[in-house]
Amino acid sequence: MFMTRIRVPSTMDHRPEYLQQSPRYFPLIGWIVGGLSLLTFLAVSKFFSENIALLASMIAGILTTGAFHEDGFADVCDGFGGGWTKEKILVIMKDSRLGTFGVIGLIAMLSAKFMLLRELPKFTPPAIGATMNPLVNYRIFIGIVLTAHALSRYAAMTMIQQYDYVSDSDTSKSKPAVSQRLSPGSLLVATLFALLPLVLLPPAFLLTLVPVAIARYFLGAYFHKWIGGYTGDCAGAMQQVTEIVFYLSCIIIWPYS
Repeated sequence: MFMTRIRVPSTMDHRPEYLQQSPRYFPLIGWIVGGLSLLTFLAVSKFFSENIALLASMIAGILTTGAFHEDGFADVCDGFGGGWTKEKILVIMKDSRLGTFGVIGLIAMLSAKFMLLRELPKFTPPAIGATMNPLVNYRIFIGIVLTAHALSRYAAMTMIQQYDYVSDSDTSKSKPAVSQRLSPGSLLVATLFALLPLVLLPPAFLLTLVPVAIARYFLGAYFHKWIGGYTGDCAGAMQQVTEIVFYLSCIIIWPYS
């Protein structure tokens, strides 16, 4: 209910404490969003070019989350691009209007994501060649996309655990979910959900964890330096940035896997 636009049964109960514990499942939400994007890609690629299929898959992911993370990324671009104090940054990020920095950031981010997805290998492994089974043809692509969505949401979740939540409003819709620390058991659950898709990839792809961890560290430190912690928008930006870093890392590692 919080992370996607997917409808749930009306009989489902909702309590604030449920939302507070939800970050443990952020990587699992990545499986769902990534899975729906992949299903869209595989279906559309049967009738249209791979480029059109990739575009459709990106749109499917955005529709699934309601542009939840993209909105946070755009707000961060506006806030940190136009504000020079903590107070000004927070005020700008709360503004529902999209500014120049946000527009430029969204165009750059979505363009980069599309171009990177185009570079990912189509058939795996190359020695097998194309088959009639798309799950075989796109096996590594499937593993990469699922891991990207799970791992990037895990990066956002770990930032929540490390830094303090800051906001100029107590009515933020994200506050119940992003302002609570998880227990060690819940952190272990989230870690397993984040790393499990890596079993679909060759062992060399474990190296992608290094640049993702570096990007997560420096972006979290940047937020902490300027506003003393993070907001829900910062968590959304963290997800988008680390997803792109993961794709970049996969392209670099692929020839050596």
